[in-house]
Amino acid sequence: MGDSTIRTAPRSGGGTSTSAAQAGSRLGQRLSGIAVALGIVLFLGGFAWAAVVYRPYTVPTASMTPTIDVGDRVIGQRIDGSEVRRGDVVIFRDKSWVTNANVVKRVVAVGGDTVACCTDGKLTVNGKQIDEPYLPAGSQAELQGFPKVTVPKGRLFLLGDERQGSLDSTAHLTDAAQGTVARSAVSARVDAVIWPMKGLLKRPTGFETLGALSQPGPLHLIEFMIVAGGVLVLGGGAYGPVAGLLSRARARTEPAGAR
Repeated sequence: MGDSTIRTAPRSGGGTSTSAAQAGSRLGQRLSGIAVALGIVLFLGGFAWAAVVYRPYTVPTASMTPTIDVGDRVIGQRIDGSEVRRGDVVIFRDKSWVTNANVVKRVVAVGGDTVACCTDGKLTVNGKQIDEPYLPAGSQAELQGFPKVTVPKGRLFLLGDERQGSLDSTAHLTDAAQGTVARSAVSARVDAVIWPMKGLLKRPTGFETLGALSQPGPLHLIEFMIVAGGVLVLGGGAYGPVAGLLSRARARTEPAGAR
């Protein structure tokens, strides 16, 4: 009689399980690579966009208190003077005000407007009383009365939020331009106070009855891009080490298979 041949069956599913695990590992590696690449694009893109759109400034005086305090760090969106609206806090240069230095003030009237103070203690623009909730409480909000000024076309009338101590348009009423500043002198509109973290400036809703207000810049979107990019880079980069740890942990807990 011939010898019988005895065959042993392979462990059920062993090959399929290993193949599936390897496929899953390769897919995870590809996805983590995509996440890291996308994260880098978002992260660097956010900073690049911010560098193009915004510029940081440090405010050295208290003329815009409490909106902006002494030493606060703000970011200004680079804009053309034609984009300025009533209520905007802007950065500008005017050599008749200060030589070789930026000035920050709030626009309260634009070309064609008539501005005066005060009616029932409030600023009036085109005969309408303006509600200004951003002003400090008490005597600092009091504005010395000034005669009616009609703002020439292409120019702006600006005040500090701290009305008593601010060297603003009211301090230049005897100038040839009656304290007004050319739109072309504006280089930026302040979007937010970033240090200390006060966030976006509040919308100057008191001017809405006179016309459209400026819309906030893309700061929130830029912040989202930077944060999301950082999360993707960290998450994608952590996939390899975490997957390796889990794989070794499974290998230690699984029983040895029959061969």
